[in-house]
Amino acid sequence: MINVQHLSKAFGPKLAVNNVSFTVERGEVLGFLGPNGAGKSTTMRMLTGFIPPSSGRVLVGGHDMVEDPIPAKRLIGYLPENAPAYTDMTVYGFLNFAAELRGVQGDARKKAVYRVVETCFLDAVLHQSVETLSKGYRHRTCFAQAIIHDPDILVLDEPTDGLDPNQKHEVRGLIRRMGEKKAIIFSTHILEEVEAACTRAIIIDRGQIVANGTPVELKQRSDVAGAVCLRIAKVAAAVVSQKLAQLPTARKSAVLKEDAAAVTARVFPQPNCRNGELAVSISDLALREGWKIEELHTEEGRLDEVFRSITLPDTTKEERK
Repeated sequence: MINVQHLSKAFGPKLAVNNVSFTVERGEVLGFLGPNGAGKSTTMRMLTGFIPPSSGRVLVGGHDMVEDPIPAKRLIGYLPENAPAYTDMTVYGFLNFAAELRGVQGDARKKAVYRVVETCFLDAVLHQSVETLSKGYRHRTCFAQAIIHDPDILVLDEPTDGLDPNQKHEVRGLIRRMGEKKAIIFSTHILEEVEAACTRAIIIDRGQIVANGTPVELKQRSDVAGAVCLRIAKVAAAVVSQKLAQLPTARKSAVLKEDAAAVTARVFPQPNCRNGELAVSISDLALREGWKIEELHTEEGRLDEVFRSITLPDTTKEERK
């Protein structure tokens, strides 16, 4: 549905997007993740034909966005950054206007308006002017205009920006449900949104793609992925460290916390260790030593750690070593 080929955008001497390529299929929700200024919004604007690329191509449903923009744009629903709208219109008037622009006519237009009003929970403000809306309701209104023509593709730039936790939960759930039948790409710098709504994520930094995979695959790049955390009651930390270090499945271990009641430690697996093998060997060790394990779990990895390790400036990485 979306095919981005070697896309670049320069603003004078600054290369905001540098040779970016990726695809999005129907049934996918792709999170476009990166720090502020990474090139996310610029890529979104090129995807939707809002600005032309300096080089490369964007194909939407097989249509070239530069050479054949009208059929390409018909397939897209777009929520830009900061959710712009005509503030002197009522919510109903704005949505009706958006439907008319999209070529929805007659009874179909009325049904489309009330469909998105129901979907985006706008009944309470339907006849208010947009300028009187809270930031959350204004954002919902702009989301509603993006889906009013029931597009096959959704391009959403920071879709939960400014929403409260309940509203964020609603929007993420809506994106997940719509993503079952549509191709969706949304930009964000909020890591929890990737795990909550995405089937795949791309991390972009300084205009270039630096990671691409499912949330699970990205988390496996974390240093703690596969490590086992355990809490053992009433055993000295030195004894725990010594015994854990002798395990053939353990690469290293670290005591995270020690008090009179218990010791908490993290054990890292050997590179060739099979999934779950380290946890089994630790359980066997505890049984032999007569340890009372109060807690034991294998860590999935942390997306925030992966994100920081990839996107921190090189100088900062060196300082942290």
